[in-house]
Amino acid sequence: MVARHGGAFVLVALCVSGLALRGAGAGERLMPAMYVLGDSTVDVGNNNFLPDCSAECRANYPRYGVDFPTHEPTGRFSNGYNLADQIAQFLGFTESPPAYASLPPERILGQMKTGINFASGGSGLQNQTGKHCGRVYRMTDQLEKFTSAVQMMGNSSYDLISRSLVFISVGSNDLFEYVDGNATLSPNRNDTQFLECLVATYKSYLQELYAAGARKFSIVSPSMLGCCPTQRFAGAIKKDLDGYRCFGTANDLSRQLYPKLHSMLQDLSVDLAGMNYSICDSAAMAETVLKHAVSPTLNLTVLDTGCCGGAGQSGDGKCTKFASVCPNRDNYLFWDGFHPTQAASAEAAQALVADPGLYVHPINITRLAAL
Repeated sequence: MVARHGGAFVLVALCVSGLALRGAGAGERLMPAMYVLGDSTVDVGNNNFLPDCSAECRANYPRYGVDFPTHEPTGRFSNGYNLADQIAQFLGFTESPPAYASLPPERILGQMKTGINFASGGSGLQNQTGKHCGRVYRMTDQLEKFTSAVQMMGNSSYDLISRSLVFISVGSNDLFEYVDGNATLSPNRNDTQFLECLVATYKSYLQELYAAGARKFSIVSPSMLGCCPTQRFAGAIKKDLDGYRCFGTANDLSRQLYPKLHSMLQDLSVDLAGMNYSICDSAAMAETVLKHAVSPTLNLTVLDTGCCGGAGQSGDGKCTKFASVCPNRDNYLFWDGFHPTQAASAEAAQALVADPGLYVHPINITRLAAL
């Protein structure tokens, strides 16, 4: 298992592509800062700076970054910008805040005024997730670094943190490792117990963030993970393909997790005064795309194969510096075997900020920012 399991936010909101993406005006920011936590869907290079992180859990080599403004790999698991960048751009920033591990200690306090990205490819909700990567920032590590930085800010932190966005994309790796391991083969397998454990852990993290002053949360739930190109291949090997020719067990778990997460957030927002949230039902968006094919307003036409390395149902090709790369990257949903292309994540960002309630609940990021 490789770091590309760092959590694919895939099969994005193509069906709401007609919505206008209206962000901040020139020189204007909709929120003072953005703090990012999670896995490789939103990592902007933290793993590059972790010496004991395995090479397979980094994206600091070609072909990654081929469409980034510098045309160089940055640590993003993408051909260009990722979801964290595109949400940040909507809020009025040029890109995602910088990776925490890239900052010298003396810069952390100042950078907290506009945001820091703590996300780490390979991480999950559970501490044991991502051990194959060696050293990563587990979610507990990410929260510790965030809360420590808030404490450094002193009494002046509350107003800033409470008005800023905490953006979280995590949970895919936990599901990947569960279905890739022996858990699904056990006669005593208990999917409900596993998922409820994930939700309880997620809740504890949100409570810790709230205690540190966070009040505005944008949560991205795992999508239909069984439809990642490599998971299509895994499903074919295990003879576990659903009606979409995707890994059925992985998709079933993705569908079951979202309502549990949403219910937890509803209850938590009642218990915690001033907490507001936006959660994206990525699995439901994916299902709409799979049922109704690609929107005619979009260029995304290849949904089942990775642009870099060609992963798909016929194989799990890796995206390496020697891998072939499709010339028409804007037509591909997937960049590699797990992660969306820059074009696909842009569609996801559009849904997160502008969806009228089809898949993003109870409000989108635009409304969250206005609170």
